Parts: sequence; C-alpha cells; structure tokens
Amino acid sequence: MNPTWEKFCTDLLDVGKILEDDIVPQDSLTQAEGVRYLSRLLRYATINCVEYTDPRWPQFTSAPNPNMMTKIGADNPDNLYMRANISGRYTYRITGTRGTVPLVTFGSRVNRYHIDGSMLQTGDLHGHDLDVDEHGRFTFIASVDEPAEGSWLPLAPDSNLISIRQTYRDRRSEVPAELSIECLNPDGEFVPLSSVEMADRLGKAIGMVRGSANTFLEWSRKFQPQPNEIFDRGQEQFQNAGGDPTIFYLHGYWKLAADEAWVIETEVPNCEYFNFVLQNFWVESLDYNRTNIYINNHTAKLNDDGTLTIVVAAKDPGYGNWIDTDSHAEGTWAMRWIKADSHPIPTSRVVKL
Repeated sequence: MNPTWEKFCTDLLDVGKILEDDIVPQDSLTQAEGVRYLSRLLRYATINCVEYTDPRWPQFTSAPNPNMMTKIGADNPDNLYMRANISGRYTYRITGTRGTVPLVTFGSRVNRYHIDGSMLQTGDLHGHDLDVDEHGRFTFIASVDEPAEGSWLPLAPDSNLISIRQTYRDRRSEVPAELSIECLNPDGEFVPLSSVEMADRLGKAIGMVRGSANTFLEWSRKFQPQPNEIFDRGQEQFQNAGGDPTIFYLHGYWKLAADEAWVIETEVPNCEYFNFVLQNFWVESLDYNRTNIYINNHTAKLNDDGTLTIVVAAKDPGYGNWIDTDSHAEGTWAMRWIKADSHPIPTSRVVKL
C-alpha cells in the first residue's frame, strides 16, 4: 500500500476515538451524528488543506453550502461562512458586489485548527467600512502594510487565513455579497505536486479534523455539567476559536425529558442582530432547512412588553417562540447579540408540558 495513504487512513482511524469519549452519549442518534460530523470535517479539511493551499492563488470556499454541508463550532444558520488560505508575505485584492445581506465582516486570522484548534485574530474589516460605488461594487486591499487609500483589511506577518461572515436576517429576500480574491505579488515558480508535499497536506487535513473535533468536544465537556442554565462564560474562549469581536456569545448545554420544555425569557437590547440556535452534542446546528430550530430578530415574535420568550420542546406548546428539539433529548445551544448596546443574560426554567 502507498505509505502516504496508509498513514492517512491510520491517523483518521485514530481521530475516530473521539466517539468513545466518556462524555459522549452512546445513543444511536448521537453516535450516527458523530460519524456524520467527522465525515463533514474531513470533507472540509481536505478541500482547505489539500486543495487551494498555495497562498499565491487563493480561492474562497464555503463550509455550509449545499455541496459542502459542514457545520463547525456552533455554526449560525443565518451565516454564509467563507474562507481563503493566504500568507502575510503577500498583498491581496478582494473585489465584490455588496448585495443586500445586512451584515458582512472580513477577518484575517492565524488559523491553528490543524495544530491546537485555535484561531488568532490579526485584523478585521466590517461591511459599513467598505467604499461601495453606485453599482454596489467594492474593492479593498488585505496586506501587512496599510495602502495609501481605500478600505484595508490588516494582515500580520503570520496571518494565513481570511475569513468572512455574511449574516442574513431573511434568506428568502436578501442577496449575499459575491466575492473574489487575487494575490497581487505572487513570486517563485510553480512546483509540481510531490509525495512529500501530498503527505504534508494530508497531515494538515487530519490535524484540522482532530483540532476541530477536540476543540468543540471540550466545549461540550464544559457545558454539560450545567444543563438548561444560562450565564456568561466569558468571551475569550469563543474569540480564540475564531469568533467575531462584534458578537457577544452565550453558549451552553440543554437536556430534556419527552414531557418537558425549557422556557427562556429575556430582554432584547438595541442591536443589529440576535439569534438563538439549538444544536446537537457535536455543537452543530440542528436541521434548519427542515424544521424550526432557531429564531433571529427577523422571525422572533416579541411579547407586548418587548421581551422575548423562547420555548424549547419536542412539541409545540402553543406559546412563545417554539424551538423544535427534532428528536434529540440533549445537546448544546448558542445565543448571539451582535453590535448590541447591552448584553442581557436570559433567565430560564424547565417545566412539565
């Protein structure tokens, strides 16, 4: 057998041991979703670590698109996530059409998911800071040194990733930005693929699967002892995993019997966007294409006094904003306040239906 392929398969088998961790529920649904989760991570890792690896010829890829269908680390169903492998030694031009999606953010990062599951922030640029012309088009530079004019995404010398979040309020009516990226100063000669290079790329892909899986397993490990509780866990761990600095994150664990409901009540701050998302044990959003597992500031029904009531249950209780558990008995959840003037912490309780 080819030694590169044999090592890849052996390493991949080792990653699968995560399914046997002591905290992982052993029911059929969680285990099946865990296998699917690893297959999704592998698909995403090979696209980004085997393909599109040369920072001189970058391309944007997207995790949750219908062909990729990868959900990583409390994915937001309203987000279109995009990324490109780059290097701080080069200068890039990003060009696009703004579209009508309300929120667009660009970030430069030191992606260490293939090493330790972290992602360090090195620069940010927000949609409202773009110079958009009368035709809805824009161009900006991503580089270590600030350009003489125009919008700029700062890079650090060790930046190796540009990540993009586009956040919908209403997917049915809003148009996402269309984006392309070009390296302006590529150097060196093209080098044909070798066995050594291929082994390195596959090693990084395995590292990305392992780093991602372990990072969010540890999130579940931290969340699991306090099911159905909501409190601020601090923002550092979420930012270190690649979070947007304009977002205040609330995360936790939920667990319900078939005849129970989790009732969440909160004030709603003045903000550009908020949402609540129900997730499985693997910190993946549940099937938002098929059933109502999340709400945002466009879909939520507020109470007469402006507060918000969310009810997580297996069946519609007939009041509040119902979030369907979709055959799950436990899992994780996420709530986001984006560009909010305050960060209220919801109260919650478990009730019998």
